[in-house]
Amino acid sequence: MSARYAALLILQMSLVVLIGFAFTANAAEPAKEPFGTTPDGVAVERYTLKNPKGVEIGVITYGARVTHILVPDRSGAMANVTLGFDTLDGYLKDNPYFGAIVGRYGNRIAKGKFTLNGKTYTLAVNNGPNALHGGLRGFDKRVWAARAMTGINGAPSVELTYVSKDGEEGYPGTLTAKVTYTLTSDSALRIDYELTTDKDTVANVTNHAYFNLAGQGNGDILGHQIEINADRFTPVDAGLIPTGELKPVAGTPFDFRKMTAIGARIEADDPQIKLGGGYDHNFVLNGEAGTLRQAVRVTEPTSGRSMEVLTTEPGVQFYTGNFLDGTITGAGGKVYKRRFGFCLETQHYPDSPNHPAFPSVVIKPGQPYKSTTVYRFSAQ
Repeated sequence: MSARYAALLILQMSLVVLIGFAFTANAAEPAKEPFGTTPDGVAVERYTLKNPKGVEIGVITYGARVTHILVPDRSGAMANVTLGFDTLDGYLKDNPYFGAIVGRYGNRIAKGKFTLNGKTYTLAVNNGPNALHGGLRGFDKRVWAARAMTGINGAPSVELTYVSKDGEEGYPGTLTAKVTYTLTSDSALRIDYELTTDKDTVANVTNHAYFNLAGQGNGDILGHQIEINADRFTPVDAGLIPTGELKPVAGTPFDFRKMTAIGARIEADDPQIKLGGGYDHNFVLNGEAGTLRQAVRVTEPTSGRSMEVLTTEPGVQFYTGNFLDGTITGAGGKVYKRRFGFCLETQHYPDSPNHPAFPSVVIKPGQPYKSTTVYRFSAQ
């Protein structure tokens, strides 16, 4: 063997080792640590997902919640861009669903009632006369089973599972909910949902993270620029229940088809704005439901941070933190005042079980429901 050939062989072997090491380093499963214990003695864990760009996402098993999302600004400075708490105690108190998976039915069902297959079901009501986000003890208040994994190209993932028994909060059928969080190499939080049931039921599961791209607790979100890919929205009544109309956004404060500041029209003299105290409405997304497509883009001018939302869902609830009132102290001792965070809850429409013309939320045995939402972060 010539010296030149031997040198080339050694170089090739070294490259193989280095590539394998890099893949293995990127393929590390999320780290797991204790995150407290519920009042009834159930241990809660936190999983931390990291990518090579320094982006970090925390997920706890209580409510399958996202606790923090650390992303860089245009200068590389890291900040947590989602509202939450440093300890489990904050999440155990009555709070606005920070980072949680909400279900069985995210959003509202009018008067806590719906009819399925000729039978009327009565749900637990927790929002005036209506059922909201699954009832008195929805998915956000349950401890989920978790499994750390690595996904495509070694992306760190955590799969969380909760089995909701037949009759829980008034819903029919035993529903198994599986939610998988993945942090991709291009700094996206991908959420995959899968729902299966042993009996016809209704479900609408989503994540209820509050975002502030300037960093959680760093002022209101009114200066954020937002674009929503929707020509229509669902107007609501005084109880924030959809009227059934799909109203064009053109000529209304709900037209975000071009980049517009969140605060530009949030105090407009408009009946729907007054009912919501700002924005708290479902937008009918353009494009074909079931296909992963762009739904929303948001930028924060000062930090340069940007977030793109893609989803397979037919709608997105845009909520501007109108009910935050300064009584909650969150992560790092930051006080959350009115409109210090916004939500983009990808979903089926509110009260769909009572609106046959809306996309169906009925799930049947042997026909799993699957959906995907991606929150991709960058800096400009």
